[in-house]
Amino acid sequence: MGKYKKSPRAFHMCGRACRKRNCGAGRLLDLSVIADTTKPEKLVTAEAVRAGHPDKLCDQIADAILDAHLADDPNARVAVEVMATAGKITVAGEVTSESFVNYHQVIYEQLAKIGYGICDLCDDPAQSLELEIRVHEQSADIAEAVRRKREVKADIGAGDQGIMVGYATDETSEYMPLPVVLAQKICKALDSAICSAPWLLSDGKAQVTVLYHGDRPVAVTDVVVSVQHTTGFDVEKIRAFITSEVLKKVIPSRYWTETTKVQINPSGRFLRGGPAADTGLTGRKLAVDAYGPVAHIGGGAMSGKDSTKVDRTGAYAARWMAKNIVAAGLARKCEVQVAYAIGKAKPVSISVETFGTGKVSDELLAKAVKKVFDLRPGVLIEQLHLRNVKYAPLAAYGHFGRDELDLPWEKTDRIELLLHSVELLCGYRPNTHGVRHSRLERYGKGVLQ
Repeated sequence: MGKYKKSPRAFHMCGRACRKRNCGAGRLLDLSVIADTTKPEKLVTAEAVRAGHPDKLCDQIADAILDAHLADDPNARVAVEVMATAGKITVAGEVTSESFVNYHQVIYEQLAKIGYGICDLCDDPAQSLELEIRVHEQSADIAEAVRRKREVKADIGAGDQGIMVGYATDETSEYMPLPVVLAQKICKALDSAICSAPWLLSDGKAQVTVLYHGDRPVAVTDVVVSVQHTTGFDVEKIRAFITSEVLKKVIPSRYWTETTKVQINPSGRFLRGGPAADTGLTGRKLAVDAYGPVAHIGGGAMSGKDSTKVDRTGAYAARWMAKNIVAAGLARKCEVQVAYAIGKAKPVSISVETFGTGKVSDELLAKAVKKVFDLRPGVLIEQLHLRNVKYAPLAAYGHFGRDELDLPWEKTDRIELLLHSVELLCGYRPNTHGVRHSRLERYGKGVLQ
């Protein structure tokens, strides 16, 4: 890895062409001639799964049940788990709600939406699918701990103890790690391609490896995709279709290199999918739901839980804080951790980590977020409109960085408050202009456009 070798064309990180061989902002398509040897290299790999993956089926059923309860009773308390295996789907958990929900109907609607056939659900195509519903009311002890002495809604207690993590980075327009964004977009594109590719079935997953120089992504080195398909369809045609119609359209050209390795259905055929092939369970894709391997994993899953459960509400709040810190230019990347005690409104701890990219100390940022964000669950429920969010769409393709859903915790609406709070705490206003606009300089207006 030395100086640039002679090449007719190099590319800036923002995608502009440059013919200057010695341009330090350039990136060549040949990894062997990428310059900037002063920054350490690392590989980051992230995985995503399609909506028809058995674990994601369970998450979607759980959140569809939650949505159905909240539609008629916004104050419903819901905590449901789902298991799907060959010939049987089980729904179990605790629900206290004034609404009546036809669980069988919700399940069949999700199966139809995903596109499962009976062969994906049962070992024997002649077998019928069994549904088992084992739901009872929320524990009186937990219910009392949440509402005890809470005359004001803002002071409701946390529905459980736990540690929640939020993360943001300025490397993409979604403020998410690039390999996570690409893996999720590949899976979403595969699901959208079913209409134009009748041989493409519902199950599958994707994995993307990105090369970083320092903390900046420079190239995609490996892509692995596995998709379920119909009998008799040529695997080479599958590989050609996915490469041209999905990967080349999802992954920006500036990240492809001469050595990017693509593996599509590396094990060969993939005929049987869904719960008939692999048992699914809610909450088994925590990294897929969040930030991949880049950030720490909190204590609990989100799907199937109403907003009094801080596994969900705390995770959304932590993302809200981290994203506003990065959007404000106070750091290039940031992880926020929040911990709660069951029955208590105020968190027991809040910590901020900027990995050496912060404009001020992490301790000062932690003090600033405490002043700007009220992290009592009751306040978060109101400020983030968590009784009105539709949760089922979040159960596939991730809970964060979903710009198309206009999610409340994705809004960067606390930038000025954060900057003002930091100024009061440190006695001066940090110069964040260069950080806030460096993304535009490096990548243009849309990182993945």
